[in-house]
Amino acid sequence: MERKITMKIEDKKIMVTGAGGFIGSHLVEKLVRLGSRVKCFVRYNSRGDFGFIETLPLDIRESLEVISGDLRDYNAVYDASKGVEVIFHLGALISIPYSYIHPRENIETNVIGTFNVLSAARENGIIKIVHTSSSEVYGTAQYVPIDEKHMLQGQSPYSASKIGADKIAESFYLSFGLPVATIRPFNTFGPRQSTRAVIPTIITQALTKEKILLGSLHPTRDYTYVQDLIEAFIKMAKSPDSIGEVVNVGSNYEISIGDLAKKIIGLTGRNVEIANDPARLRPANSEVERLWCNNIKAKKLLDWEPKISLDTGLKETIEWISTRINNYKTDIYSV
Repeated sequence: MERKITMKIEDKKIMVTGAGGFIGSHLVEKLVRLGSRVKCFVRYNSRGDFGFIETLPLDIRESLEVISGDLRDYNAVYDASKGVEVIFHLGALISIPYSYIHPRENIETNVIGTFNVLSAARENGIIKIVHTSSSEVYGTAQYVPIDEKHMLQGQSPYSASKIGADKIAESFYLSFGLPVATIRPFNTFGPRQSTRAVIPTIITQALTKEKILLGSLHPTRDYTYVQDLIEAFIKMAKSPDSIGEVVNVGSNYEISIGDLAKKIIGLTGRNVEIANDPARLRPANSEVERLWCNNIKAKKLLDWEPKISLDTGLKETIEWISTRINNYKTDIYSV
């Protein structure tokens, strides 16, 4: 049998969309430390704000090429991807509550934006694209743990937009032979994450309030520490067997929001009450009740499995947030 050669990314010119975000900035940092030449595509704003890229060590920042634009603008994406060999596509609107308020913007960014990235990659002869999906595409689990064959359910405009993006990526592989691989992370957490995610929401309130306000407490989620996820991204890019595949990335462990909040309160050492906030509830038919990752395919295909436990990752995240608590708006519900 012919032996497939693992791709080296250490000497490649790489573009990361969504580079200024939580996961994107960690990926950028890792790629630079591996020796890759990294181009960052970030969403334009008049403040010239590059997001979490600006918090990276100086030696990392000085090596980066940063391009501001909008994924919805094909010309911007096409021009940015010239001269690039590998694309990690993380750019997206990721908030589920925001997708209830602005569904059109969500669909345009996530679906049309992904189409633009794939089209530009095809035109520019990109040798590998790692497209980022989301466990939200599965909706409420019909069986657990959830493997890649589980049905897809658009229970929010966000999840529907990610299903659309994933299927466009699949179509470009099947129709045009585009070398795209889809990584499907379950919930990720760690330093740099904003309070639009539940773990920073719990931590910031636990550190500053006497009462933590949350939505539904019974739904379960499967959490992966960000550094473990970054290793999965790297292995997806390197693996010749990932082309045309969808790969779940998660811990194979579920915990309810309520139990997660109790765990975080215990780790902070504070005596804090947990209370329900109706404003934070999803519409009844939109709530994803259960997400639990079957990560067997990632183990077999990528030789990947998480190394950092939930407790260890939470301690690291609590420490990081506690030294920057003044940067968080703890008095508002971030959508």
